[in-house]
Amino acid sequence: MIKLKVANAPHVGTRDNVRAIMIDVLIGLIPAVIVATIVFGVKALLLSILGAVIGELLDAFIVGVMSKDKRQLWNGSGAVTGLLLALNIGIGTPWWVLVIGIIFALAIAKHPFGGLGQNIFNPALAGRAFLLVSFPTYMTGKVYLRPDAFTSATPLTFLADHGHNINKLIEVWGSRGKLYWDLFIGNVGGTLGETSALALLIGFTYLVIRKRIKIMIPISYISTTFLFALIGWLIKPSLGDPLFHILSGGLMLGALFMATDMVTSPMTPKGQMIFGIGAGALTYIIRIFGSYPEGVSFSILIMNGLVPLIDLHAKPRIFGEVSE
Repeated sequence: MIKLKVANAPHVGTRDNVRAIMIDVLIGLIPAVIVATIVFGVKALLLSILGAVIGELLDAFIVGVMSKDKRQLWNGSGAVTGLLLALNIGIGTPWWVLVIGIIFALAIAKHPFGGLGQNIFNPALAGRAFLLVSFPTYMTGKVYLRPDAFTSATPLTFLADHGHNINKLIEVWGSRGKLYWDLFIGNVGGTLGETSALALLIGFTYLVIRKRIKIMIPISYISTTFLFALIGWLIKPSLGDPLFHILSGGLMLGALFMATDMVTSPMTPKGQMIFGIGAGALTYIIRIFGSYPEGVSFSILIMNGLVPLIDLHAKPRIFGEVSE
């Protein structure tokens, strides 16, 4: 006699869980941490470790004290938030500023909404935005533009400070080719995680293989930034060509690891495409016309707030449903 087990849906099992996903994300960020350590020194590694450890400890403390659902304990999401925030600060940022940012990210931007899966905004980006407003000197201070040259602004800041004239930046660097190569491999200043496009692409490839990333968002995000930068470049070449705007700043980090957050991004491919287009357009607009030289964080946060509306518009039509 066959014994059948009666249970509620879903009936398709999986070994995946939140902890496994978060561990994969942490692994995907390791190349960026390695390059940051090579470029900026051991302090970058210490800040990265501190961010991950403090993030996980604080997240566990909040869950243990405030949440009835103890399944969220030690799931790795706090470590991911802390590490991402660490990769979004510069090498000159004091460790205590990072800790304050993690506290804001978890205690204000995440858990008051109900914890993991309920937060509207990406916690790490919310923490970075809070630090930008609260500690602008530390967050936008001068860093190494080239390790073998001198202390100055990052490429995007340099561009903004010189009337968006990329020719002056190329003069400082020596050649356009060397500038773009340094941006690609990570031989530039910036936040710890944004310097090397190569390292970010390696980590992104791992997450794609592991099926942890929504590919539509990075594709639409980067493509839209490319298109806007191309239009701006054709109108005014000194604004910088599309390749510069893709490789510089936090665009790769934001498009590959921040905008793709499962909780704060749309559910459907159509919605993800809209999300990426909006984030890409806002990034370029803020870079060129805003008071901040970088627009990635604010663009993603703005689109995070629009996700409920995007999901409502992009939800698939139910089979047999009659449109009104």
